Amino acid sequence: MAVERIGDDVPDQDLAALARLGDKKAFAMLVGRHCETARRLAETVLGDRDLARDASQEAIVVALVSLDRLAKPASFGSWLCGIALNVARRWLQESRRVAGVPSENHPDHGPGPDELAEAAVVAERVREAVAELAPGQRDAVMLFYLQGLSHREVAAELGISPGAVKARLHQARGVLAPRLSALVEKEPRMTDEKAPEPRWVDVTIAGIRRPGGDDAYLKMHIVILKETGGARELPIGVLATNAVYLAVILESVEMPRPMTHQFAAGLLGAAGGRVDEVRITRLVEGSFYAVVVVDGPVGRRDVDARPSDALSLASIVGAPIRVDERILDDPSATGYTAWRDYPTTESDLANEAREAVAGRTAGRAREDDR
Repeated sequence: MAVERIGDDVPDQDLAALARLGDKKAFAMLVGRHCETARRLAETVLGDRDLARDASQEAIVVALVSLDRLAKPASFGSWLCGIALNVARRWLQESRRVAGVPSENHPDHGPGPDELAEAAVVAERVREAVAELAPGQRDAVMLFYLQGLSHREVAAELGISPGAVKARLHQARGVLAPRLSALVEKEPRMTDEKAPEPRWVDVTIAGIRRPGGDDAYLKMHIVILKETGGARELPIGVLATNAVYLAVILESVEMPRPMTHQFAAGLLGAAGGRVDEVRITRLVEGSFYAVVVVDGPVGRRDVDARPSDALSLASIVGAPIRVDERILDDPSATGYTAWRDYPTTESDLANEAREAVAGRTAGRAREDDR
């Protein structure tokens, strides 16, 4: 079957067979059919839309290099979703370990029996309230809020317009609000007491580590920040792809095209702005948060960012990196030390990237010779 003639009605089984033969368009069509479902499943595990998107992208990469292992080509969709779930679960487990989440060697400060019982009661009351809605409203609420479908997808499922879906959801919220208002905790009273100002500590990127094993590319990689002029270190778990991007920047690997962070730096400069500094600001429920402090024509602004993106941008433009000292003094942030035994360094990651680029370049040259 010629590539140009692949239609939307081609079954997954045929597309998978073409993809195994190297047909990029066939693989792209398979991914287009099933990637959103994979992302939603990953989000149910990770609880974060951006992380889930990254997990689904990682799953797509794994699927691409593992097509020969697909036992049933017709089941590509469920196979991809299974990979996405495995990636998400592994990331969740690794991020908890990196952040020092309680394990069997540490006390568990999670919800106790009383809190779990209370949560069960609340969930039951919510289910009862939803069940009492008018049928049309109930169906819309179940599909939109509980299954995560979009307005357009709910409309297709119910055979109505997206506008009608929005109207039903609005009506349902109006009915549910008074019934469930007693379950909503009151906002805590505001006080005049201000939180202490953070003390920022200068750090440098001391290295990147990847764990061992055949599935190392699925595991959380570690970026190590080291206190300038001091001994304190901060390990931050990042996704495999982000670790490779950062290694490429640190090791000055020449890429055929600008990467996303290089493009962002160039775009910022073209707009008359510059990165003043990057800050690792806090650790919340196992996730680090960062800001990029930008100085531009409209003044100085703090832009929220993932640490991996912030560190990559700082490495490109040479901006200082700083960490709130309270994080460096927090054992739950710094206590993870298993990375010291990880075998792969940033130099290894950069060399792998060089080899991959060289391989693709050679492949294109062979195609051109034909």
